Amino acid sequence: MIVDLHTHTNRSDGTLSAVELLQHSRDAGIELLSITDHDTIAAYQDLDCKLTAQFPSIVPGIEFSTTWRKTGVHVLGLNIDLKSDAIQMATAFQLDARQLRAEQIAKRLERVGIADTLPDAMALAKCGAVGRPHFAQVLVERQIVKNASEAFRKYLGAGKPGDVKQHWASFEQIIEWIRESDGSPVLAHPGKYGLTRTKRVELIKEFRDRGGAAIEVISGQQDPMLTSSLAACAVAHELRASCGSDFHQLGQPWARLGMPLNLPAKCRPVWDSW
Repeated sequence: MIVDLHTHTNRSDGTLSAVELLQHSRDAGIELLSITDHDTIAAYQDLDCKLTAQFPSIVPGIEFSTTWRKTGVHVLGLNIDLKSDAIQMATAFQLDARQLRAEQIAKRLERVGIADTLPDAMALAKCGAVGRPHFAQVLVERQIVKNASEAFRKYLGAGKPGDVKQHWASFEQIIEWIRESDGSPVLAHPGKYGLTRTKRVELIKEFRDRGGAAIEVISGQQDPMLTSSLAACAVAHELRASCGSDFHQLGQPWARLGMPLNLPAKCRPVWDSW
C-alpha cells in the first residue's frame, strides 16, 4: 500500500490547492493520504465531500510548530477530529501566534528598507498559515533576491533582520490537544533538527513520555542509515512508525508524492492503530 501521511497545500507553504493535491495523489497511486498543513486545517474546507469519499482514503491531519529545549520541532496530528474543540482551540492559538510573528517580521524588514510585505505574504498564504516562506516569495517576486534560499540567507534566516522567535504553544500542550481530538501525535522528521544522535533519542523519549504515539521513520528521500536508526528507536521506545514525503510542490524528487516510503518490517505502522 502506498501511504503518504505528510503533505502540504497552498493553505500553508505548499503550492497546490487541496483538490489539485488530491488529483496528483491519485495519479501517483497513493492509497492513504494526509494533508498536514502547518497549524491550519483550512485545506479540508476546500475539499468536496464527494472527492474525499473516493480513492485515496483521507486521514485528517495537521502539522503543529512548537519547541523542545529551544529547538524548533514539528508534531503531526494524524487521524484527528477536525471538528473537535481541541483542534479548534489549537489552530486558533497557533494562527494567532503566526500572525503576531508575521507582523514582527514585516516590521523588521521595513527597518532595512523593505516596506509593506505583510499584505503580500498574507495573500500568498491564501488566508491560511502565513510563514517565512511566504515572505521569501514576496522578496523573490519583488526581485530583491533571486530565490528563496537567498531570501533566507540575507533576510529571514537565523540572526538575520527577519529572524523572529516563535510564539508557539508548548510541546506538551500540542501533544495534549492532539490526544483530546482523538488523534495520534507523531514526531515529524526527527532527523531534520540538527540534533546529535544522543539529543535526538532524548527528544524521542520525552515525546513518548508526554503522550506521543509515533515517530516519522521516513520523511521523503533520506539516508537508509537514518531510516534504520529511527526504526530501531521506534521499536526500542515502543512507538509506532509513520512515513510521508513532506510534499510541498511538484518538481522536487526528494519529496515526491507516491515516492517509495516503505517502513522497515520491524516497525508497527501508526495507521494499524486506527
